[in-house]
Amino acid sequence: MPIRVLIADDHGIVRQGLQMYLGSDPEIEIVGEARNGAEAVALAHQLRPDVILMDLLMPVMDGIAATAAIRRELPDTEVVALTSVLEDAAVVEAVRAGAIGYLLKDTEADQLRRAIKAAAAGQVQLAPQAAARLMREVRTPEKSHESLTERECDVLRLLAQGQSNKEIAQHLNVSEQTVKTHVSHVLNKLGVPSRTQAALYAMRAGLVPPH
Repeated sequence: MPIRVLIADDHGIVRQGLQMYLGSDPEIEIVGEARNGAEAVALAHQLRPDVILMDLLMPVMDGIAATAAIRRELPDTEVVALTSVLEDAAVVEAVRAGAIGYLLKDTEADQLRRAIKAAAAGQVQLAPQAAARLMREVRTPEKSHESLTERECDVLRLLAQGQSNKEIAQHLNVSEQTVKTHVSHVLNKLGVPSRTQAALYAMRAGLVPPH
């Protein structure tokens, strides 16, 4: 089954370019386009995509608010934020809202396709040059990992090392569905909306070395 992708961007030329970049990959299917955050939320409910490429600065509802709504209402849909400036504080807000990762708009087509496939697999990807800044900016969850079971701690460590659900399942000798259940429990217990924030927490708590 191809990865179902929704594109959310208020610039038609960007949406066109993304369609062109991604349309040639048989593993990716563009299921819709949204011109603003409100449309993205509505189409996400209607189409149930696997991944949404979300611009951050859009009219009606911005990408950050849309990301928060989608992650709250459709936890199986992953959001990858798109931005034109790496240092923009909106990137940090997107991670807080629940985005699994982010890309710059000048990302090469091959990198873009790989990032979409990684997001669909539940794989956290943080640009190395931004990881330290994100760790400073994103607040540590109020709740502690001490409430996690030993297996949930194992899952959190592997997640923070950038492993996908499939890789975690193979490492722990369990099913991918079991991994998803463990990840859901980890997020709930830590009180964070995304794998990205869970990974940042694991780094800050010293469960894995920063990378």
